[in-house]
Amino acid sequence: MAGNVAEITLRWREALEFEAAAPGRPAVGIDGNSAVATSPVELLLAAAASCTASDVVLILQKQRVVLRGLEVLVQGTRRAEQPRRFTALHFVFTVTGEGADEAQARRAIDLSLEKYCSVVASLAPDIRISYDVALR
Repeated sequence: MAGNVAEITLRWREALEFEAAAPGRPAVGIDGNSAVATSPVELLLAAAASCTASDVVLILQKQRVVLRGLEVLVQGTRRAEQPRRFTALHFVFTVTGEGADEAQARRAIDLSLEKYCSVVASLAPDIRISYDVALR
């Protein structure tokens, strides 16, 4: 990746099976039928979840939370008609650690979803974003 440009090469394998890789990185299998690998839509959810999770980890660590675990479940609601785009994403963050309270967790999540997560910021602005938090 040069400067502010991201790059992926996608190669068709067979049927609706593809392989995608960033330069110098391992390939990821993608399957349009979801039979063999993760589907493109599932990868979008994974990208949103991992992007916001990265932010939340960094923010909680700056708040001096001793993080032991973070799990993010994301559910996407899609339109019935084509294009079957997302109309809503709902995240469930499960935070495990010492020193975390719900207010801190919500502050970290709000900062990520509203300011820092480039994947969520790249989605259509009419997609409803919501979340719940559980502390363990």
